[in-house]
Amino acid sequence: MGIDGGAAVAESLLASGRGSGKLSLPLLQSKMKCDPEGYESELLLLYNQFNSSLDLFQKQADMNFTSISGIGSDRTVAKDLGDRASFLSHVTPFYPKQLADFPQKLADLLRGAARTLPSGLRCNLTQALILLSNRKIVDIGETLALFMELQTLGDRTLKKLAFDHVVHSIRRMNQKHKNEAKNRVLQNILFDILRKEDEEPAKRALVTLCELHRRKVWFDERTANAICTASFHQSSRIMIAALSFLLDYEKIQEDDDSDDSSNDDETTESPQVALSKETIYKASHQGTAASKKKKKAKLERAIRSMKRKQRLSSEKSNNSYYSPLNHLKDAQGFAEKLFDRLKICNERFEIKMMILKLIARTIGLHRLIVIEFYPFLEKYIQPHQRDITNLLAAVVQACHDMVPPDAVEPLFKQIVNRFVHDRSRPEAITVGINAVREICMRMPLLMNEDLLQDLALYKKSREKAVSVSARSLIGLFREVCPSLLVKKDRGRPIDPKAKPKAFGDVNVATDVPGAELLRIIDNDDEQESGDSDDSASDSDQENDLMSINDDDSDDENQLCSDGTGSDDDEAEGDESSDDKVGISDADDDIEDSEQQADSEDGDDTEDDDGNVMSKSTLEDSRKKRKLPDFNGQLIAGDTSLRALKKLAGTKMGDVLPEPEDGILSNEDFQRIKKLKAKREAKNALAQQGLKVPSSDQLSLKRVDGAMLEAHVRKKLNKEERLALVRAGREERGKYYARTAVKQNKTGGLSNRQKEHKKKMPLAAKRDKVARGRIEKKKKNSRSGKQFRGRKAWKQ
Repeated sequence: MGIDGGAAVAESLLASGRGSGKLSLPLLQSKMKCDPEGYESELLLLYNQFNSSLDLFQKQADMNFTSISGIGSDRTVAKDLGDRASFLSHVTPFYPKQLADFPQKLADLLRGAARTLPSGLRCNLTQALILLSNRKIVDIGETLALFMELQTLGDRTLKKLAFDHVVHSIRRMNQKHKNEAKNRVLQNILFDILRKEDEEPAKRALVTLCELHRRKVWFDERTANAICTASFHQSSRIMIAALSFLLDYEKIQEDDDSDDSSNDDETTESPQVALSKETIYKASHQGTAASKKKKKAKLERAIRSMKRKQRLSSEKSNNSYYSPLNHLKDAQGFAEKLFDRLKICNERFEIKMMILKLIARTIGLHRLIVIEFYPFLEKYIQPHQRDITNLLAAVVQACHDMVPPDAVEPLFKQIVNRFVHDRSRPEAITVGINAVREICMRMPLLMNEDLLQDLALYKKSREKAVSVSARSLIGLFREVCPSLLVKKDRGRPIDPKAKPKAFGDVNVATDVPGAELLRIIDNDDEQESGDSDDSASDSDQENDLMSINDDDSDDENQLCSDGTGSDDDEAEGDESSDDKVGISDADDDIEDSEQQADSEDGDDTEDDDGNVMSKSTLEDSRKKRKLPDFNGQLIAGDTSLRALKKLAGTKMGDVLPEPEDGILSNEDFQRIKKLKAKREAKNALAQQGLKVPSSDQLSLKRVDGAMLEAHVRKKLNKEERLALVRAGREERGKYYARTAVKQNKTGGLSNRQKEHKKKMPLAAKRDKVARGRIEKKKKNSRSGKQFRGRKAWKQ
């Protein structure tokens, strides 16, 4: 505090009739807050002193009355100015009319002479302006450009102070609800600074945008596109900062402070796994101990894989998996422009690798087609190339099923020829085969039969890493295309005729995903109700047919039997058509072949009564039995609703079980979710070996160069094993036998001993004795029935 300022205020207080033994500005500040109206004269006096100090300071600046330390060689003037500015900023909310122009004067002083002010005074004035902004006296939109400029003055303390204020002010502004209009104004200010050629202001604007985007304050397309566009800046420092943020965004850990306070109320649902009771029962009760152990292990693996899939799908649906590259408005143009800059880039190799990895990540994420990118990578594919694993990881990320195989085939062959050969080191062979596996997982059409069989021979290598990588490649093609493998390498694939989709082949969803599951359930319900109706109608039909004359009874019974038989056959065909397609055609072929074989055996056959039937009569009877009888179907249609539907030509197989308005309800979607979980559980239990992810999952997957290297745990020697054993014994106490512990026990009796000495009621004693007698009687009766053989001494 200034001594002269305190003395002047003390004199003014004495003149007004108020005594003060020892007065300071903080004490006066607290009194003004308690009684603003009573101290208005003192406020005006201090405000006039601030104005005079400000005029004196500006005159010193105009006269260039400076020293080595800067303007203000008279330190008392700078100190008084800082103290009064801090004092007035604290009492401004209590005197809004008297100090209306004070915030503007403070901002103008910082805006005009911030570079020439002493460091202490500059920090005091900035803190005073921040205090006014926090109390919403000054708007952040008016001072944002000023605070961004203060970060470029080279003062580390001031830079941190201004940066934290900008970030916290924008966070606090968007904490309850987002004001899009105000956010757009602030974003435009930062975007304009970022587009400037001046390096330092643009760098601070980029850092501010990245911090707000990382904290999910400005989590929109405009901010993401501005950060991505910063990778084209003329300054290499800004370009490197933007590239680092975009590449390492997925590795950034969220802060544990109040940033996540908005996410505390969100409850994350644990993934649900629907397993049938039969599967759980078989895993726990059926089979030997070894088989049950295997079944339980398989069940646990299936549950883990299903939970992982559900977690990934929920993350994808909830957009928790996120990268700023997802919001690119023109991803193709961004990748091509960045690739053009890479071709003329003269930076060091690390910067080129960052640009290359960003291009590959963009191509894989948006499934772009940049044909020139793959021949450009060929010159870097060498085993001795620096950072080769990350380079191969970029190659893998740039491959997807929408790229023509002809464009990637030269690069693919170069990886195989340079890395996988007999004279190459085991580490290079491992990296090469792993890279081939990851590329073939995305583009299986690149692999041919001869190359795959040659690579499969490395499974016999003495190097464990090489053999493991070769077996993983074999496991992939067991699922993707088993026909490329030799017979002994195919194993037991689920689909022996599986083949990869042709180039450009895409599965397009025409209905609501999972709606066919509802149709299957509804068909099952209709079949159950139809069976019950058929049974009731058959009994009624038999009662009606009993009253028909004897002359017509044979024909009508024949018609009825034919009709009902055809219905049953069709019902069985409908039930089996869900599992096996085309089985009716096979039955027809078998029946035709049987007819041909019977006709070749002999022209005449005997019926049940022993009468000889000619070939023509036999064929006529078979045709009559094979062709549908219209009258019989009409009679059966009177009693069976399901047969009437089939007769009218209504087929419910291809029609969705939608409600009358054609819109699925929320209950239907919940049923679809549960049925999908059951189907995934069934498929996971039935599936064996490698589980190949879909193309969408592969495009979102981040490929790390470390996963292409060999990760084989070496066998521990004796010293290392003993060290692990000793480390496990540190927390364990000394071993004592159980009998020794019981003998040395110094406490009371055990619970079992206490039960023997417990006094029981008379009724409980009688009940215990009665139960003992019954159990003894049952035991004796069971032992008496068992024949244990005659004793030798009784014979």
